Amino acid sequence: MVDTHATEKYQSRVGALRREKTRNRLIESALGVFAAKGPDAPLIDDFIAAAGVSRGTFYNYFRTTAELLAAVAGETSDEVLGVIDPLVREISDPARRVVTGSRLYMEMACRYPLWGAFITRVGTRRGSRGRLLDEYLTRDLQLAVDSGRFRVVSVVVARDIALGAIMYGIETLLSGEVPADYAEQAMFALLQAFGIREQDARELAYAPIAECPQPRGPIYDRVEDKRKRTDNDTTADAA
Repeated sequence: MVDTHATEKYQSRVGALRREKTRNRLIESALGVFAAKGPDAPLIDDFIAAAGVSRGTFYNYFRTTAELLAAVAGETSDEVLGVIDPLVREISDPARRVVTGSRLYMEMACRYPLWGAFITRVGTRRGSRGRLLDEYLTRDLQLAVDSGRFRVVSVVVARDIALGAIMYGIETLLSGEVPADYAEQAMFALLQAFGIREQDARELAYAPIAECPQPRGPIYDRVEDKRKRTDNDTTADAA
């Protein structure tokens, strides 16, 4: 006798896995299309061709290209925060947490420059508003204000200033026309703006930070890790 309930559960699970796989394929393809055409030029046809799906399938998951780009920006950013935040949570000083999280996020954008360029071009509205970057940064800023480490009137204002420093900082870093300690300089200025004294701000901004593991997610399995490429090139030259 066939167990219809078990069969339905199995079919439902297979269907869910298939839908997730198709959605991931659309999201993975978006960065490649962006690299070729930029975030403003692509059409739906570009994405469905890259993903190998039909127009109808695309519309089963996303109503517009803007919705797809928003999903890519938000989900990839959350995947980065998924490996950054455990390192940040090990730090007790909320001011240091803000600096560490910000520097690590900028470092990851330089480590994965295709993603870094994407996240800055798509913008904070799609990549951070209501996502983990917004949530975690606000959390640590609030802790810094509540503990008296930061002297700011509004946490919302502090968040927007910090997000601006991070996003514009990534864009500047990717231009390649910056000093090696640009991220530290940015954090030094940010801390002073939040009321940290100069010596303390400098120590916090330039303190060593941990190295992040690779983010988990289908996109980061495909996007080139610039750090690893550099290491491989150095090894090849030495040989």
